[in-house]
Amino acid sequence: MKRVLSVASECVPLVKTGGLADVVGALPAAMAAQGWEMRVLLPAYRSLRGPIRDWHEVFVEEDLFGGRGVVKAGRVEGVDLLLLDAPHLYDREGGPYSSNGTDWPDNAQRFAALSWVAAKIARFGLGDGWRPQVLHAHDWQAGFAPAYLAFGGPRDVGTVITIHNIAFQGWADPSMLEGLRLPRHEFHPGSLEYYGGLSSLKAAMALSDKITTVSPSYAAELMRPEFGLGLQGLIEARAADVVGILNGVDVDVWDPEGEDMPYSAKKPKGKAQARAALCEEFELDVPGPLAIVVSRLTDQKGMDLLPQVLPDFIAAGGGLALLGSGDTALEGALLDLAARYPGRVSVKIGYDEALSHRMFAGADAVLVPSRFEPCGLTQMYGLRYGTVPVVAAVGGLADTVIHANPAALAQGVATGISFHPTDAPAFADALRRLVSLHSDSKTWAQIVKRGMAQPVGWEASAARYAALYDSILRP
Repeated sequence: MKRVLSVASECVPLVKTGGLADVVGALPAAMAAQGWEMRVLLPAYRSLRGPIRDWHEVFVEEDLFGGRGVVKAGRVEGVDLLLLDAPHLYDREGGPYSSNGTDWPDNAQRFAALSWVAAKIARFGLGDGWRPQVLHAHDWQAGFAPAYLAFGGPRDVGTVITIHNIAFQGWADPSMLEGLRLPRHEFHPGSLEYYGGLSSLKAAMALSDKITTVSPSYAAELMRPEFGLGLQGLIEARAADVVGILNGVDVDVWDPEGEDMPYSAKKPKGKAQARAALCEEFELDVPGPLAIVVSRLTDQKGMDLLPQVLPDFIAAGGGLALLGSGDTALEGALLDLAARYPGRVSVKIGYDEALSHRMFAGADAVLVPSRFEPCGLTQMYGLRYGTVPVVAAVGGLADTVIHANPAALAQGVATGISFHPTDAPAFADALRRLVSLHSDSKTWAQIVKRGMAQPVGWEASAARYAALYDSILRP
């Protein structure tokens, strides 16, 4: 099999803060079916150091930005993993990037170290003889990996950077150039320099063979200033090397037939049972459509619109169960809504993977009013579970949900509801549309069935990644 090293800061099932982890964790199995053996390189955060104690060492770096780094190899739930154990960088309380809401001050060094080791593995291989033909970096945390590889001399490894969210760019002060082991002569706009500073994401975009985004629409959006966030010029200049490949979901993990109250498009009875159980769990009594939100609570996700649109939705018979955390002001506003509308709005602050499964299984609709959404997995979970997506028409949301307008309904292709622009009037109109469609049981059943028939797995996208990898193979 051909070999690819995937480099990221998180990966299911070991560590997750968002959709990046789901994608990184799902790709190895999907790519194996395409003839590619993928290993995933991650930092060994404190929570992971115990489980990998008995894994075998395959790489050692004695001087890794202030300490020793050891890569250990193992396998968890079918994923071949390489964990970079560097206690001086990763053995600390808190999340992968921050503690108590404050970023670690040495994040530039922490993830430069990950990139440094990735580039060395790509160039020299591991102690067990394994060496990749392609290095696939994910987001800013792995952004310097293609740069280190490019600066190390002639290479025979192809490089790809995937932009999961361009809002996070890995900025660092230019005074850190030598400390990050980056050549001073590369500090110019065509390489490392970014508005007077450094950006690991920009470096990867300038120096990788190919740039991918996680949906075709997001790739196009990034050429516009409101989405490109300062990098739109580089994206446009490299347009011939930019490819939008839609994410997929793990259909074995996200499977309505595998839930506590199983159901399918052909045998839908279990969904009504799951709805009743969800209402009981959230203490809700909703005569109309029961919507859910499973999301980070941020303005980017459009969560600030909920207090503006929910009162009319509730008056029309709808209800909401919400699971998420984020901005403290938004958390407070949503908790206030739950207090104002007991039995119709219920909010749980935090995240619980098992609960999210129960929510998708039991809800009628899922709300995703994002202002930008590179791909989004939530709406795909909704399709898979017959939980009709109500989405803003941006990025991957626009690519995956077919709006139930009269033409789409007449042709039998509608799978959800979309709206534009992402503002309160358009969102409120979409919710009115949701109530109307839900009241027509025959039409609603058709939309649900079509949504559940949509291919949301990795097969098609994995084939596109395989073709991309093949295109950058070097002798």
